[in-house]
Amino acid sequence: MSYVFPPAPVASVPVVGTSERFPVHRIYCVGRNYEEHAKEMGFTGREPPFFFMKPADAALPVNAGETGQLPYPSLTANLHHEIELVVAIGKGGKNIAAADAAQHIFGYAVGLDMTRRDLQNEMKKQGRPWCIGKGFEHSAPIGPITPAAQAGDVQNAAIWLQVNGADRQRSTVAQLIWNIAETIEHVSAAWELQPGDLIYTGTPEGVAAVVRGDLLDGGVEGLEPLRLSVV
Repeated sequence: MSYVFPPAPVASVPVVGTSERFPVHRIYCVGRNYEEHAKEMGFTGREPPFFFMKPADAALPVNAGETGQLPYPSLTANLHHEIELVVAIGKGGKNIAAADAAQHIFGYAVGLDMTRRDLQNEMKKQGRPWCIGKGFEHSAPIGPITPAAQAGDVQNAAIWLQVNGADRQRSTVAQLIWNIAETIEHVSAAWELQPGDLIYTGTPEGVAAVVRGDLLDGGVEGLEPLRLSVV
C-alpha cells in the first residue's frame, strides 16, 4: 500500500517491565466521576456517566523516572490539571458486562486530562461542543502502563497530584461514582472497545490552573508516577 505522504507514527505508551510499547487506538474520558469534583463543578449525586474523547496523538507519554515537557497550549489563560487513573484496554468488545470487564483490561497508568478551562466554559455557555477545551495537542499526558497483574489493589488506591511540591488533588479510586468495571460497561455500550483504547476514568476534587514553570507530580498507589514540567 502506498500513501500520498508518509503516515504519522502510531501514538504509543511505555509498558513497565518490557521494551514493548502499548499502541494507542482511542482515548475516552469520563466526566465528573468523583462526587466531590462533581460538587465543585456545580453538580451532585450519581448522575448517568457521560464521555468525551481526545485524539490518540493527544497522548503525551512520559518514561519512568523522567520529567515530561508539557507545552503550554495556545488560546488559553486558564490551563487546568485533572489527575486520573487510566485504564488500558487489551481485549476489545461491545456491551461488556461489568462482571466481565476485568478480562478486557491490559493494565493501568497515571494520566492527566489537561483542560483549557476558559475555552471549555465559553463553549458551554454558547451550547457548543467543547472539544477545543479538551482535545488539543499534548492534552493527555500519561505515565508508563503497569500490567494489571502487577498493579495491586487499584480499586482502592490513593490518587494524588502535587504542583511544585504542594498538594492540589488527593483522594482514592474507591471514591469513583462509576467504578472501573461499570465505566467499561457504559463505554462499551456506546462504542466497540478495541485493543489500544485508553479510558481516563475521571478526576477528584481540587482541579486548578497551572502556569509555565510549574512542576506536576501525579500518582496512583501501586503505579509508576507521572512527572511533568509546564514549558
